Amino acid sequence: METIDKVFVVTGGGAGIGREVVFQLLGKNARVAAVDLNEAALEETVRLANAGDKLSTHALNITDREAVEALPAQVKQIHGQVNGLINVAGIIHDFKPISELDRSAIERVMNVNFWGTVNTTTAFLPDLMAGPPATLMNVASMGSLIPFPGQSAYGASKAAVKLFTEGLIAEHQGTKLAVSVVFPGAIETEISKNSGAQMRERSVPEEIPAGKKRKKAKKPAKHQMTSAYDAAAEMVRAIEGNKQRVLIGKDAVMMDRMARIMPSRAITIIAKKMAGMAQ
Repeated sequence: METIDKVFVVTGGGAGIGREVVFQLLGKNARVAAVDLNEAALEETVRLANAGDKLSTHALNITDREAVEALPAQVKQIHGQVNGLINVAGIIHDFKPISELDRSAIERVMNVNFWGTVNTTTAFLPDLMAGPPATLMNVASMGSLIPFPGQSAYGASKAAVKLFTEGLIAEHQGTKLAVSVVFPGAIETEISKNSGAQMRERSVPEEIPAGKKRKKAKKPAKHQMTSAYDAAAEMVRAIEGNKQRVLIGKDAVMMDRMARIMPSRAITIIAKKMAGMAQ
């Protein structure tokens, strides 16, 4: 799909991968409506982008169905049309096994990651289906391919996003709407901080402040995380190439292969590697 002069809605546009997707779409002469719960983060995105009226911001909670359903009209009033929706917004929970995780934490991560994606998708589908060629991209996770102890509820929420999106791919075969699902591996973002999640010390590498990783990253070392810049670049390329399934990072590629070739053994392998990391 061509991005020039197209209008894309990007959730999670206030930080991390979402912010980088906003920047890179703007760099390809698209117009963007950035959506995020954090209004201050959106203001920083605007400051860094310096894109004038090509960028609009919309501070709302994607779990608020009524607010989300009003969003398409707001975007069209500003930009005139909607050609794409990219659902990046998501959270994790405290690094704990299900037996120690509060029910409220499970419900929160499911509400944001799954129902938030459902809310935005169903709100924008009529416009995406009715107009010229359009795109819908939902971000799942490598944690939706193989369970990661300590993030089981998060993985379940992303697995729901995975199958929901794959269903949409099947339902829109041969139409003008290109649907894709993204499986990021470990990405340099502030997702744990933005989620309010407690992580065991040293369980994740030092995080890089959002907006700082603007340059193309050097070739990553064997165990290095993928930069938000590189992840966003892969996503934008996938949109341009109408790619249905996007694996980001060598770790995601490995998890996908393991899940397909040896699903039962993969669970045991990951469980052993993650042993002791859950609080």
